[in-house]
Amino acid sequence: MAVERLQKVLAAAGIASRRGAEAMIADGRVTVDGKAARIGAQVDPDRAVIAVDGRVIGAAAMAAYLLLHKPAGVVSTTRDRHAAKTVLDMIPTALVPDGARLYPVGRLDQDSEGMLLLTNDGGWAERVLHPSHGVEREYALGLAAPLTGEQVTALRAGIEVEEGLATLGLLRPMTEIEIERLEDLLRPPAVRLIWYRATLTQGWKRQLRRMFGAVGAPVQRLVRVRIGPVRIDGLRSGTVRPLKAPEIRGLGSGGGRSRQGKE
Repeated sequence: MAVERLQKVLAAAGIASRRGAEAMIADGRVTVDGKAARIGAQVDPDRAVIAVDGRVIGAAAMAAYLLLHKPAGVVSTTRDRHAAKTVLDMIPTALVPDGARLYPVGRLDQDSEGMLLLTNDGGWAERVLHPSHGVEREYALGLAAPLTGEQVTALRAGIEVEEGLATLGLLRPMTEIEIERLEDLLRPPAVRLIWYRATLTQGWKRQLRRMFGAVGAPVQRLVRVRIGPVRIDGLRSGTVRPLKAPEIRGLGSGGGRSRQGKE
């Protein structure tokens, strides 16, 4: 559908008259794709996630919250003319509400794998992503050789990158049970790697790869295994499932530090 003025879309949806809709926008009660709207904004009502007082209206009114185990080689953008496959190609149509436009919550590098959230709820996505909410991401990192004491010390102290001091929360070797459970989910299988766990709240581009590369320990395989309170447990590579109600609430509230607490 062609773009229309936002106040016209609100009026057509029965929210208010056009003048009333303008007043609602001016009062900051309307958001588009999770951001405060402005009077006169042009939107595509079939694609934009429009909310009034936090309630989504229109085609995106039925919210969807999905968890995908993204394989390596798949891009996490919704459109890429150079990519053979995007994450949207992996979502069964039965899991997408009619008229909904799903998009990834954050990014996961093409050569990385693991947990990726998708939704059409812009406000919820913003709460998950914003650093002020402190939603942790935990990763499994497969290395060719064990870290030395000097490398561990350097990583825990932080690595200077372009954005500033890149830091980790947790850094520890994975247990044999954790490795077995993870490798059961991966496709293709992991081969002869030394596995570690690390947590992040900063989320800078390719942060872990840059940090480990800076100390001479390039990452061979990187798998996101936890986002806030939600874990990858049982979700095989290439599969997707809807989030459960407690998971949606936990992520949207900005919760999700590990029970270990000192990560």
